[in-house]
Amino acid sequence: MSEKEAGPSLEPTLNEWLKAREETRAHLTTAPPPGSGWAQRLADLLATEESWQTQYTELLGRDTPDHRFPRSNR
Repeated sequence: MSEKEAGPSLEPTLNEWLKAREETRAHLTTAPPPGSGWAQRLADLLATEESWQTQYTELLGRDTPDHRFPRSNR
């Protein structure tokens, strides 16, 4: 089965999630200029980061008995 048939692979997904986290961190080190799109950019970065995190955890869960990443106890 090819990677395309198997779906996304774990390593590239993790790399993209970590890249998105770094982009968010870098943005947070800049001061928000008045009247700018700073907050919108932050919202977009956080949404991207969340999307990669969701995809990564779904991939981790696919090999579990119920095919889901475990719920947190927190």
